[in-house]
Amino acid sequence: KVLKKLVSKIYESSFGLGPITPLMNNEDITEIMINNHDSIYYEIEGKLFKSEITFRNNLEVKNLVDKILNPLGLRLDESCPMVDARTKDGSRINAVSSPVNINDISVTIRKFSKNIKDIDILVCNGTLNREMANFIKALVEKKVNIILTGATSTGKTTMLNMLSSFIPSDERIITIEDTIELDLKIQNVVKLESKPPNIEGKGEITIRDLVKNSLRMRPDRIIVGEVRGCEIIDVLQAMNTGHKGSMTTVHANSSYDLISRLETMLIMAGPNISFQTARNIILSSVEIIIFLERLAGGERIVSKISAIDGLRKDKENIFDLDIKDIFMFDKKKYHTSKARINDCFVFTGYLPENLQ
Repeated sequence: KVLKKLVSKIYESSFGLGPITPLMNNEDITEIMINNHDSIYYEIEGKLFKSEITFRNNLEVKNLVDKILNPLGLRLDESCPMVDARTKDGSRINAVSSPVNINDISVTIRKFSKNIKDIDILVCNGTLNREMANFIKALVEKKVNIILTGATSTGKTTMLNMLSSFIPSDERIITIEDTIELDLKIQNVVKLESKPPNIEGKGEITIRDLVKNSLRMRPDRIIVGEVRGCEIIDVLQAMNTGHKGSMTTVHANSSYDLISRLETMLIMAGPNISFQTARNIILSSVEIIIFLERLAGGERIVSKISAIDGLRKDKENIFDLDIKDIFMFDKKKYHTSKARINDCFVFTGYLPENLQ
């Protein structure tokens, strides 16, 4: 047994990811967080657990990070104390070292899901009900422009993967991501991935660069893994100029917060864009908002499916976007009754004219 353990450690150190190899191999674990060499946590179904696994010291953690970064031409040192990269299996890794990190070095790994969930599994898990699933399928088939939103780790990428499974196989799709996570079951698909600058600080290719280039590649739809900044203007313009049915995700805490974030990003992207112009761009581009949320118990749900239904005047006579909910999750019913989670999804009765 001692010899077997020794061989296993040598193998993990040489070909795997050192002490955390067992955590990486556990398919139930979705995220691994190394706060320090002797403080490692992992996530299963939205809940955090402390691992008994430890590194000998922070130098061993640094060596693990270097092992991943070196083949990619990246580095982590005092001149570049923060880095994003991906492992061979596609998992995302973020590392932060001194001088900005008091703990010397910390690493966060979001594992790449090998088993992409389909709509039936999401319905069984209580992420949404069957009526909502059929409605979302119809949205994709009708080539409706969709933005998925929610906080970190609410299942936006999983839902985007599920939505993409409804795209007809005869369409040409361009996917754009920081780290390849989408797994489209379509033959005519081109996957583009952004590129960070090299050690000399050159060669960076941003999401915005890729979005601009994708418009020259004759896509039927463009799917952007996540929008964080000025690329939003190119994404929304693509949605409004012949690329119907495009989709992306944006971090926000509600559907209304999403609108505020989109407005802010648009204004940052173009100095001549006013709030009213930004709202007009959003109105002409975005049709459906799917808001995902994680409940206190760790369950990930589709909290709301909403439509942007034109402009309305607020109390100060300023035109604002009118958002109307189509489906919503009844939290009061969920907390006060013993109803199954799938029975807490409610159809409001509202349906946009273009979807009737």
